[in-house]
Amino acid sequence: MKIRRLLFVTKFEELGFDAVQSLLRLTAADLNHVVFINVIERDRFAMSRVGYRKDEEIRLREAANIRFIDWSENLFEQGLEVGVYIVVGGLVSEVIKAAKKEEADLIVIGRSHKGVLEHLYSGSDITELLRRTAAPVLVYKHLSETAISIEKPFEIPLLAIDWSPASLKALEYIKRLKDVVREVRLVHVVSEKDLKGESSMAIQKTRKETRKKLEKLCEIFEAEGISAREHVYIGEPDQEIEKAARDCQATMIVLGSSAKAAWVEKWLGSTPRTIAEKSVYPTLLIPPEKK
Repeated sequence: MKIRRLLFVTKFEELGFDAVQSLLRLTAADLNHVVFINVIERDRFAMSRVGYRKDEEIRLREAANIRFIDWSENLFEQGLEVGVYIVVGGLVSEVIKAAKKEEADLIVIGRSHKGVLEHLYSGSDITELLRRTAAPVLVYKHLSETAISIEKPFEIPLLAIDWSPASLKALEYIKRLKDVVREVRLVHVVSEKDLKGESSMAIQKTRKETRKKLEKLCEIFEAEGISAREHVYIGEPDQEIEKAARDCQATMIVLGSSAKAAWVEKWLGSTPRTIAEKSVYPTLLIPPEKK
Protein backbone atom coordinates (compact mmCIF):
# COMPACT_ATOMS: atom_id res chain seq x y z
CA MET A 1 0.00 0.00 0.00
CA LYS A 2 1.36 3.36 -1.04
CA ILE A 3 0.30 6.62 0.57
CA ARG A 4 1.22 9.17 -2.05
CA ARG A 5 -1.52 11.75 -1.51
CA LEU A 6 -2.80 12.81 1.90
CA LEU A 7 -5.90 14.97 2.43
CA PHE A 8 -5.59 16.92 5.68
CA VAL A 9 -8.89 18.30 6.96
CA THR A 10 -8.50 21.11 9.47
CA LYS A 11 -10.44 23.77 11.33
CA PHE A 12 -7.11 24.92 12.82
CA GLU A 13 -8.27 24.96 16.43
CA GLU A 14 -8.56 21.15 16.26
CA LEU A 15 -5.56 20.20 14.15
CA GLY A 16 -2.48 22.33 13.60
CA PHE A 17 0.80 22.04 11.77
CA ASP A 18 2.32 19.94 14.55
CA ALA A 19 -0.03 17.15 13.47
CA VAL A 20 1.09 17.55 9.84
CA GLN A 21 4.73 17.30 10.85
CA SER A 22 4.13 14.10 12.81
CA LEU A 23 2.77 12.49 9.64
CA LEU A 24 5.74 13.31 7.43
CA ARG A 25 7.33 9.96 8.28
CA LEU A 26 4.91 8.69 5.63
CA THR A 27 7.33 10.00 3.00
CA ALA A 28 9.00 6.61 3.53
CA ALA A 29 5.74 5.10 2.24
CA ASP A 30 5.92 7.35 -0.88
CA LEU A 31 4.00 10.36 0.47
CA ASN A 32 4.81 13.25 -1.85
CA HIS A 33 1.65 15.37 -1.96
CA VAL A 34 -0.29 16.95 0.92
CA VAL A 35 -3.65 18.60 0.25
CA PHE A 36 -5.12 20.91 2.88
CA ILE A 37 -8.84 21.56 3.11
CA ASN A 38 -10.72 23.97 5.35
CA VAL A 39 -14.52 23.83 5.10
CA ILE A 40 -16.50 26.87 6.22
CA GLU A 41 -19.75 25.18 7.20
CA ARG A 42 -22.95 27.00 6.29
CA ASP A 43 -24.89 25.19 9.00
CA ARG A 44 -22.64 26.85 11.58
CA PHE A 45 -23.89 30.21 10.32
CA ALA A 46 -27.45 28.91 10.42
CA MET A 47 -27.11 28.06 14.12
CA SER A 48 -25.88 31.55 14.98
CA ARG A 49 -28.26 34.39 15.85
CA VAL A 50 -27.18 36.58 12.97
CA GLY A 51 -27.32 33.89 10.29
CA TYR A 52 -25.10 33.79 7.21
CA ARG A 53 -22.83 36.82 6.70
CA LYS A 54 -20.68 37.31 3.62
CA ASP A 55 -18.16 39.48 5.45
CA GLU A 56 -17.63 36.73 8.03
CA GLU A 57 -17.07 34.20 5.25
CA ILE A 58 -14.43 36.48 3.69
CA ARG A 59 -12.71 36.88 7.05
CA LEU A 60 -12.61 33.12 7.61
CA ARG A 61 -11.31 32.51 4.08
CA GLU A 62 -8.47 34.98 4.47
CA ALA A 63 -7.51 33.65 7.89
CA ALA A 64 -7.35 30.12 6.46
CA ASN A 65 -5.38 31.31 3.45
CA ILE A 66 -2.73 32.96 5.64
CA ARG A 67 -2.31 29.73 7.64
CA PHE A 68 -2.08 27.57 4.54
CA ILE A 69 0.52 29.81 2.88
CA ASP A 70 2.78 29.37 5.89
CA TRP A 71 2.21 25.61 6.05
CA SER A 72 2.73 25.19 2.30
CA GLU A 73 6.03 27.06 2.31
CA ASN A 74 7.28 24.75 5.05
CA LEU A 75 6.35 21.63 3.08
CA PHE A 76 7.74 23.01 -0.18
CA GLU A 77 11.11 23.35 1.54
CA GLN A 78 10.91 19.66 2.43
CA GLY A 79 10.33 18.68 -1.19
CA LEU A 80 6.59 17.99 -0.99
CA GLU A 81 3.87 19.11 -3.36
CA VAL A 82 0.93 20.96 -1.77
CA GLY A 83 -2.68 21.64 -2.68
CA VAL A 84 -5.23 23.84 -0.89
CA TYR A 85 -9.03 23.97 -0.72
CA ILE A 86 -10.93 26.66 1.19
CA VAL A 87 -14.61 26.05 0.54
CA VAL A 88 -18.07 26.85 1.89
CA GLY A 89 -20.47 23.95 2.31
CA GLY A 90 -21.11 20.76 4.24
CA LEU A 91 -18.02 19.20 5.82
CA VAL A 92 -18.51 15.61 4.69
CA SER A 93 -19.66 16.41 1.14
CA GLU A 94 -16.78 18.84 0.52
CA VAL A 95 -14.19 16.42 1.93
CA ILE A 96 -15.57 13.62 -0.27
CA LYS A 97 -15.38 15.86 -3.35
CA ALA A 98 -11.78 16.83 -2.62
CA ALA A 99 -10.76 13.24 -1.81
CA LYS A 100 -12.13 12.02 -5.14
CA LYS A 101 -10.65 14.86 -7.15
CA GLU A 102 -7.23 14.51 -5.53
CA GLU A 103 -7.36 10.68 -5.46
CA ALA A 104 -6.39 10.78 -1.78
CA ASP A 105 -4.86 7.63 -0.31
CA LEU A 106 -5.52 8.77 3.26
CA ILE A 107 -7.88 11.30 4.83
CA VAL A 108 -6.79 12.89 8.12
CA ILE A 109 -9.46 14.59 10.21
CA GLY A 110 -9.89 15.73 13.81
CA ARG A 111 -12.34 14.11 16.19
CA SER A 112 -15.96 15.27 16.08
CA HIS A 113 -17.06 17.73 18.75
CA LYS A 114 -20.79 17.38 18.16
CA GLY A 115 -22.98 17.16 21.20
CA VAL A 116 -24.96 14.05 22.15
CA LEU A 117 -28.19 15.27 20.56
CA GLU A 118 -26.42 16.27 17.36
CA HIS A 119 -24.95 12.77 17.10
CA LEU A 120 -28.36 11.17 17.60
CA TYR A 121 -30.13 13.21 14.97
CA SER A 122 -27.41 13.98 12.42
CA GLY A 123 -24.98 11.12 13.03
CA SER A 124 -21.20 11.21 13.00
CA ASP A 125 -19.11 12.96 10.35
CA ILE A 126 -16.57 10.14 10.68
CA THR A 127 -19.21 7.46 10.11
CA GLU A 128 -20.55 9.28 7.08
CA LEU A 129 -17.06 9.66 5.63
CA LEU A 130 -16.40 5.94 5.97
CA ARG A 131 -19.64 5.13 4.19
CA ARG A 132 -18.87 7.37 1.25
CA THR A 133 -15.15 7.06 0.66
CA ALA A 134 -12.84 4.19 -0.24
CA ALA A 135 -9.89 5.94 1.41
CA PRO A 136 -8.88 5.05 4.99
CA VAL A 137 -9.66 7.75 7.56
CA LEU A 138 -7.19 8.70 10.28
CA VAL A 139 -8.99 10.42 13.15
CA TYR A 140 -6.21 12.49 14.65
CA LYS A 141 -6.35 13.94 18.14
CA HIS A 142 -4.70 17.31 18.67
CA LEU A 143 -1.50 16.79 20.63
CA SER A 144 -2.71 19.16 23.36
CA GLU A 145 -5.82 17.00 23.86
CA THR A 146 -3.90 13.94 24.99
CA ALA A 147 -1.65 12.95 27.84
CA ILE A 148 0.63 11.16 25.39
CA SER A 149 3.19 12.51 22.98
CA ILE A 150 3.13 10.85 19.57
CA GLU A 151 5.77 11.95 17.10
CA LYS A 152 5.51 8.88 14.84
CA PRO A 153 1.90 7.67 14.89
CA PHE A 154 2.49 4.77 12.48
CA GLU A 155 5.45 3.34 14.39
CA ILE A 156 3.65 0.95 16.80
CA PRO A 157 0.03 0.45 15.71
CA LEU A 158 -2.34 -1.60 17.82
CA LEU A 159 -4.47 -3.61 15.39
CA ALA A 160 -7.82 -4.83 16.74
CA ILE A 161 -8.70 -8.21 15.24
CA ASP A 162 -12.05 -9.99 15.31
CA TRP A 163 -11.48 -12.02 12.11
CA SER A 164 -14.19 -10.14 10.27
CA PRO A 165 -13.46 -9.17 6.62
CA ALA A 166 -13.11 -5.56 7.79
CA SER A 167 -10.41 -6.33 10.38
CA LEU A 168 -8.53 -8.60 7.96
CA LYS A 169 -8.58 -5.80 5.39
CA ALA A 170 -7.04 -3.55 8.05
CA LEU A 171 -4.35 -6.19 8.60
CA GLU A 172 -3.46 -6.15 4.90
CA TYR A 173 -3.31 -2.36 4.93
CA ILE A 174 -0.85 -2.21 7.82
CA LYS A 175 1.24 -5.06 6.42
CA ARG A 176 1.96 -2.99 3.30
CA LEU A 177 3.25 -0.06 5.38
CA LYS A 178 6.37 -1.91 6.45
CA ASP A 179 8.56 1.09 5.62
CA VAL A 180 6.98 3.13 8.44
CA VAL A 181 5.69 0.47 10.86
CA ARG A 182 8.29 -0.83 13.33
CA GLU A 183 6.13 -3.15 15.43
CA VAL A 184 2.50 -4.29 15.38
CA ARG A 185 0.51 -5.30 18.43
CA LEU A 186 -2.47 -7.50 17.58
CA VAL A 187 -5.30 -7.62 20.10
CA HIS A 188 -8.50 -9.63 20.20
CA VAL A 189 -11.11 -8.84 22.83
CA VAL A 190 -13.15 -11.80 24.05
CA SER A 191 -16.56 -10.88 25.41
CA GLU A 192 -17.25 -12.33 28.84
CA LYS A 193 -20.48 -13.85 27.55
CA ASP A 194 -18.54 -15.68 24.81
CA LEU A 195 -16.18 -17.45 27.18
CA LYS A 196 -16.60 -21.19 26.83
CA GLY A 197 -17.32 -23.07 30.04
CA GLU A 198 -17.55 -21.97 33.63
CA SER A 199 -14.31 -23.45 34.96
CA SER A 200 -10.96 -21.66 34.93
CA MET A 201 -9.56 -24.49 32.80
CA ALA A 202 -12.18 -23.95 30.13
CA ILE A 203 -11.61 -20.20 30.12
CA GLN A 204 -7.85 -20.68 29.77
CA LYS A 205 -8.52 -23.02 26.85
CA THR A 206 -10.46 -20.26 25.11
CA ARG A 207 -7.62 -17.82 25.72
CA LYS A 208 -5.01 -20.26 24.37
CA GLU A 209 -7.05 -21.03 21.25
CA THR A 210 -7.46 -17.33 20.53
CA ARG A 211 -3.78 -16.69 21.11
CA LYS A 212 -2.81 -19.40 18.61
CA LYS A 213 -4.99 -17.78 15.95
CA LEU A 214 -3.33 -14.44 16.63
CA GLU A 215 0.14 -16.02 16.46
CA LYS A 216 -0.59 -17.12 12.90
CA LEU A 217 -1.40 -13.52 12.00
CA CYS A 218 1.80 -12.37 13.68
CA GLU A 219 3.72 -14.72 11.37
CA ILE A 220 2.31 -12.81 8.39
CA PHE A 221 3.89 -9.60 9.70
CA GLU A 222 7.14 -11.30 10.64
CA ALA A 223 7.42 -12.55 7.04
CA GLU A 224 7.30 -8.91 5.94
CA GLY A 225 10.04 -7.93 8.38
CA ILE A 226 7.65 -6.33 10.89
CA SER A 227 7.89 -7.37 14.51
CA ALA A 228 4.51 -8.47 15.88
CA ARG A 229 3.07 -9.60 19.22
CA GLU A 230 -0.33 -10.96 20.14
CA HIS A 231 -2.58 -10.07 23.08
CA VAL A 232 -5.92 -11.37 24.34
CA TYR A 233 -8.17 -9.17 26.50
CA ILE A 234 -11.55 -9.91 28.07
CA GLY A 235 -14.38 -7.42 28.44
CA GLU A 236 -16.05 -4.63 26.44
CA PRO A 237 -14.21 -4.07 23.11
CA ASP A 238 -13.91 -0.27 23.20
CA GLN A 239 -12.69 -0.20 26.81
CA GLU A 240 -10.28 -3.11 26.42
CA ILE A 241 -8.80 -1.86 23.13
CA GLU A 242 -8.02 1.47 24.77
CA LYS A 243 -6.50 -0.35 27.76
CA ALA A 244 -4.41 -2.53 25.44
CA ALA A 245 -3.09 0.53 23.60
CA ARG A 246 -1.85 1.96 26.89
CA ASP A 247 -0.37 -1.35 28.05
CA CYS A 248 1.47 -1.83 24.77
CA GLN A 249 2.59 1.80 24.47
CA ALA A 250 0.99 1.90 21.06
CA THR A 251 1.16 5.01 18.88
CA MET A 252 -2.12 4.40 17.06
CA ILE A 253 -5.23 2.21 17.11
CA VAL A 254 -6.25 0.54 13.83
CA LEU A 255 -9.68 -0.93 13.17
CA GLY A 256 -11.64 -2.21 10.22
CA SER A 257 -15.02 -0.50 9.91
CA SER A 258 -18.04 -2.50 8.76
CA ALA A 259 -20.82 -1.13 6.61
CA LYS A 260 -23.36 -1.04 9.41
CA ALA A 261 -26.79 0.31 8.51
CA ALA A 262 -27.12 4.05 9.13
CA TRP A 263 -29.93 3.78 11.69
CA VAL A 264 -28.06 1.10 13.65
CA GLU A 265 -24.91 3.20 13.71
CA LYS A 266 -26.81 6.29 14.81
CA TRP A 267 -28.78 4.75 17.65
CA LEU A 268 -26.60 1.88 18.84
CA GLY A 269 -23.15 3.11 17.88
CA SER A 270 -20.13 0.96 17.00
CA THR A 271 -16.74 0.12 18.45
CA PRO A 272 -14.77 1.93 15.67
CA ARG A 273 -16.85 5.08 16.04
CA THR A 274 -16.65 5.03 19.85
CA ILE A 275 -12.87 4.64 19.83
CA ALA A 276 -12.39 7.24 17.10
CA GLU A 277 -14.34 9.82 19.07
CA LYS A 278 -13.27 9.02 22.63
CA SER A 279 -9.79 7.49 22.54
CA VAL A 280 -6.74 9.66 23.21
CA TYR A 281 -4.93 7.76 20.45
CA PRO A 282 -4.93 8.52 16.73
CA THR A 283 -7.41 6.06 15.24
CA LEU A 284 -7.02 4.68 11.72
CA LEU A 285 -10.29 3.35 10.31
CA ILE A 286 -10.22 1.15 7.22
CA PRO A 287 -13.56 1.30 5.36
CA PRO A 288 -15.20 -1.75 3.77
CA GLU A 289 -14.86 -2.50 0.09
CA LYS A 290 -17.15 -0.27 -1.96
CA LYS A 291 -19.50 -2.19 -4.28
